Order: sequence, then structure tokens, then C-alpha cells
Amino acid sequence: MPATPLRERKAWQALERHHAEIAGRHLRDLFAEDPGRGERLTAEAAGIYLDYSKNRVTDETMRLLVELAAESGVPERRDAMFRGEHINVSEDRAVLHVALRMPETESLVVDGVDVVQEVHDVLRRMREFSERVRSGEFRGYTGKPVRNVINVGIGGSDLGPVMAYEALRHYCTREITFRFISNVDSTDFAEATRDLSADETLFIISSKTFGTLETLANATSARDWVVRELGSEDAVAHHFVAVSTNAERVRAFGIDTANMFGFWDWVGGRYSMDSAIGLSTMIALGAGQFGEMLAGFRAMDEHFRTAPLESNLPVLMGVLAVWYRDFFGAQTYGVMPYEQYLKRFPAYLQQLTMESNGKHVTLNGRHVDYDTGAVFWGEPGTNGQHSFYQLIHQGTTLIPIDLIGFGKSLNPIRDHHDLLSSNVFAQAAALAFGKTEEEVRAEGTPEQVVPHRVMEGNRPSSVLLAEVLTPRLLGSLVALYEHSVFTQGAIWDIDSFDQWGVELGKVLAQQIIPELKNEAEPELAHDSSTNALIRRYRSLKRK
Repeated sequence: MPATPLRERKAWQALERHHAEIAGRHLRDLFAEDPGRGERLTAEAAGIYLDYSKNRVTDETMRLLVELAAESGVPERRDAMFRGEHINVSEDRAVLHVALRMPETESLVVDGVDVVQEVHDVLRRMREFSERVRSGEFRGYTGKPVRNVINVGIGGSDLGPVMAYEALRHYCTREITFRFISNVDSTDFAEATRDLSADETLFIISSKTFGTLETLANATSARDWVVRELGSEDAVAHHFVAVSTNAERVRAFGIDTANMFGFWDWVGGRYSMDSAIGLSTMIALGAGQFGEMLAGFRAMDEHFRTAPLESNLPVLMGVLAVWYRDFFGAQTYGVMPYEQYLKRFPAYLQQLTMESNGKHVTLNGRHVDYDTGAVFWGEPGTNGQHSFYQLIHQGTTLIPIDLIGFGKSLNPIRDHHDLLSSNVFAQAAALAFGKTEEEVRAEGTPEQVVPHRVMEGNRPSSVLLAEVLTPRLLGSLVALYEHSVFTQGAIWDIDSFDQWGVELGKVLAQQIIPELKNEAEPELAHDSSTNALIRRYRSLKRK
């Protein structure tokens, strides 16, 4: 880790001075003074073209940001990750989601084990099982083939699979219905199973420890449903498989451990969609297309590992995120995919970014004196343009955004894709350059309306363009954001791979559950607000 605290690093202090000089400069002026910046401030890798010219930066800004990444040890920490060193310091673990997509010909020995071979052993078992399901060879308790697959998980065990399924639905089999249950709210389970037949349904229970409260509650309800519908406990082994590392709990649940697919403590949940957690994805896509997705991940991994910092896509996106968070005080960051299949991509990124970099202490436990992770959010275009873009254009909050577009549609109809794509470029231009008072008046606008129609511009955006959404491209796109998050965390000197902030609420919930069920009103020992809420809840239940 860097020995010098972030705010004392030379590049950081140079950026503070530089920001004071250019913060007030408008993108209109930057483009007028440097007409070639639209071709120069770009980078490309793994099928993704990045135009970052409409950001509030100059060549000097980017030089200093890249220097900050180098001075912060991004290359060294990146290389340590790829070597399998325990860079997750609070849990003393390696961080090796990159091993999930390494080719079988490679070897990576960590703690005395070749993890690449272990990964491919699991992939082989996933391929064999998914083919049995897809072909109809795998049969349920009554002898019927699987027509419905339901993934039961939460967090990374849900967000990754559901995002991948929605993103790649064009390539998925239509012979099987896929659904996803995550919320412990019983409505989620009820609606997912309401119109299905238990004798044609396979549940994938995704929980590393097989002890996650929400997942086990839903899994138990699923087991009850199957047993009730099919009339025998023996049906469980025919309709459930597990993605877990806890064979004892899996066996006790009634699942045949031959149908248990493992993964490792060096895979964080939000980095696990290309592990066995992606079993539903492989069943939906087929093993060949799943392999293509892994190849896309791998292509971006290699770019991140080998490309110079100044042309490295994840590094460029990472340093820009730091630039806006820490120097402009931007609290949120928008990601707007102009591709309906990517409708769940912003939700996926919310966990990836905020669970990774929502941290308040450095690697050595010192409280940070600068801002870390921004709030990530987004919605597919053009829907967002008719809801929240108003605030981005004319509000008082600076919100940098990424606009993601494609050259081709997977469902070409008339001129829909040209209409869609025109908005990618139009929004980026409108955000950057806005509309001046003079331009508004020149349109014949009544004077009293002029202030309302002025758009200041100078709102930063980056545009990511690719040819068409494919499994390979999705892998590269996810890896791009993974490594951007890594870059930010390395600069901030935080642990991007633990998530202690989710634990306290879980512990308190376990304490409160029996108090909600107990009508005898035992003495409550919480704060006055929590005590009052529990009593009110009991009263509502009794009604």
C-alpha cells in the first residue's frame, strides 16, 4: 500500500492546484480551443470504444490523474491481485475473480492450490449439468423434463444472474422459463411460482455458506411447495441443486451433493456472476455462449493488466470517477445504457460499486479525510430522458454520467435503432454545450421565458460504444467496471473487497425476529423508537 496518505501525494496536491485553475472552464471553450479533442481523448479495448472528451478535463488533467494512479500504486496492487496475494486485508483473502475466466492452459497457484484447475473442474461439471437440463435428459421426480428454472439467491447471487439473463435474453433458450427469487418478502416467491408446475421446476439455491437468512427462507418455502405439490420428501433431490461450499448443510436440506457446485472464499458475491453462481446463466445460454462471455471478461482483464495507464480503459474511467467525487464533490454517478436488454445493468453496478467502495477507513484502519464511493444509479435510455434527465440538465447538482450505445440492434425494426442512438449523441452534446441565452432568444422565445429555457451545459459525460451486445461484449463491459472500481479503491487506499457494513443489520434482525413472533410481549431492550415500532407491528399483526 502507498506509504504517503492520499492528500499528501504530489499528484493529489498538483490536482488540487490544477482544479482551482480549470474548474470554472466551460466545455464549450475547451472544444473551441482544441477542436481535435473529440478524436484524441478516446481509448479502445475489447470491443469497447470510450470517448471521454466531454469531461471537464484537459490533457494536463489526464496526465495528473494518471500520475495519481501510478503514485497510489494502482499497477502494483493490480499485479498483486493477479498473482493471488491477499489484497483483501480485513479478511486476509486473495481476490481472484480474474481466475474465473483464465484459460485452462494457464496455472495460478495460491496458497498451494492451482486455482485455475479448480475453476475448470467446476466449469466442466456445470457444462455437463446444464446440457442435461437443456436436452431434457435431467428429469424431475415424476419423470418430466425441466421447463422452469428458478435461481434463489440475494445480492451478488441474484443481481449477477438476473442481469446476465436479461442482458443476453436474445441468445437464451426459449424452451425453458427462467425466474429469480431474492427478496425475503413472500410476494417475490408467490409471484415467481404462481403459474408454474412443481414437477417441471428446478430450483438453484445459491448461497456460499448455505446460511444466508433470506435465501434459506425462500429455499425452505420452495421445498415446502415442491413437497406439497408432489407429495413426497424424495422429490427434493430431483428438483433442487445448490451453488455452495457447505456440503453438510446442503445435504441436510435434502439436496444431492452430486448436484452441488462450489466456489471459493476468494470470490466476492458481487464478483461471482462468472463462477458457479452463473449456473442459471449457463443453462439459459448454453456452455458455448457462456464460454464466450468468459472470453470477454478475459479480454478486458488482459487489457487492464498490460495496457499503459494513459490508454487503459478501466484506469481512465476510474480516475475520472475520483476526479468528480473528490475535486468536484459529485455525490452520484449515472450509468445510462441505450439498450433495453441492459435494463438491469445499473442495478448490478449499484452493488458492484457501492458495496466495494462505500468505505470510511483506509487499508491500515485510518479514517479517511476525503470522499470515497459515489452513489451509482441509472435507467435505460430513452426512458430516463422523460423522467430524471431534467435534473441532470438544469438542476443544481453535478452528475457525471456514462452513456452506453451500440452500432446495431439485436431486434432491428424500421428506424428504431437510429432513433435510439441519436439520443446517445444528442444527450452527450446537450449536456456538454447546453443552450445560451443568446441562442434561446434567437429562437424567438418570449423574454420572460428565456431564463427557463437556458441550459448551462458543462455537464460531463462519457460515451461507450460497441458494435452489438453479445455474451463476449457483456463480459468485457462488466470487467471494465470491475477494474474501474478497483482503480478507484486503490487510489483511495481502501479495501474494495470486504463488506462489513452489511453485517450489523443482519445481526440485529436475528435479535428482532423472535420478538416479532412472540405475542407475550417480553421486555424489549432496544432504543425507544425500535421498541415502539415493534409494539406497533405486533398490534397491526393482531388486527
